Amino acid sequence: MAENPNPTRMELILSRSRIKLARKGHKLLKQKRDVLIMEFFKILSRAQDLRDELNTAMADAYTAMAVAQAYHGSAEVEGVALAIDANPAVSIQVKNVMGLKIPSIQAEVTEKPLMERGYSIIGTSAKIDDSTEAFSRVLVLIVKLAETENAIRKLIREIEKTKRRVNALEYVMIPRLESQARLISFRLQEMERDSFVMLKTIKRKLDRAAEEAEAAQSKKNGNGSNGNGNGKNGNGHSNGNGNGKNGNGNAKAAG
Repeated sequence: MAENPNPTRMELILSRSRIKLARKGHKLLKQKRDVLIMEFFKILSRAQDLRDELNTAMADAYTAMAVAQAYHGSAEVEGVALAIDANPAVSIQVKNVMGLKIPSIQAEVTEKPLMERGYSIIGTSAKIDDSTEAFSRVLVLIVKLAETENAIRKLIREIEKTKRRVNALEYVMIPRLESQARLISFRLQEMERDSFVMLKTIKRKLDRAAEEAEAAQSKKNGNGSNGNGNGKNGNGHSNGNGNGKNGNGNAKAAG
C-alpha cells in the first residue's frame, strides 16, 4: 500500500474497495472476538466449579488414604497402589469455535469390580476400597479440569490476537485507507478544476482570435468598397474638363 498513491480513477476505485473489505473484516473480527469472550466466560465458570469439586474430592481422597495408611500401614497401601492399573483410556476430540480448535478430552474411567482392581481383597479391607474409589473420582475430575484449563489458555491467546487485529484495522488500516481515498479524490478534483480552467482559457483565446480575424476581414472589405467609389468620382471630373476644352474650341472657331 503506497503512501503516495497515483491520483487516478482506478486507484480511487481500488482504495474504496480496500476500505469496504477492511470494514467487512473488522466487523467479522469483532463478532469473532465477542463469541470467543462469551465462550471464555462460560468455560471459566465451569472451570471454577471443577476446581472447587476437585479440591473437595482431593480432600476426601487424601482423608481416605490417611485412614487406610493408619489401618494397614504405608507400605501395604503403597503396594496396593502399585498393583492397580492406573492407565485409563483417554479419547480426544476437536471442537471448533470460530476457527479456534479446542480439544475435548474424555477419560473412560469405569468402576471395576473388586476382583479386577489388581490387588487382593483377602489381605485388604474396605478402607483400601474407599481410597481407591476416591482417587478414581479425582482422576476423572483432573482430566475434565485439564480440558477446561487448556481451552481457557487457547481462548485467551486467540482473544488477544483477535483484539490486536481489530484494533489494527480500526485505528490504523481503515483510517489510512480513508485518508488515501480522500487524498486521491482531492487531487482528482484539483486536476478537474485545472482542466476546466485551461479549457476556458483556450476557448477564450480562440474566441478572441476569431473576433480579431472577423474584425480584420470586415475592415478589409470596407477599404475595398471605398477604393471603388473614389475611382468612379475621378472619371466624372475628367469628363467635365474635356467638355470645357471643347467648349473653348468652339468659341474660337465662331470668332
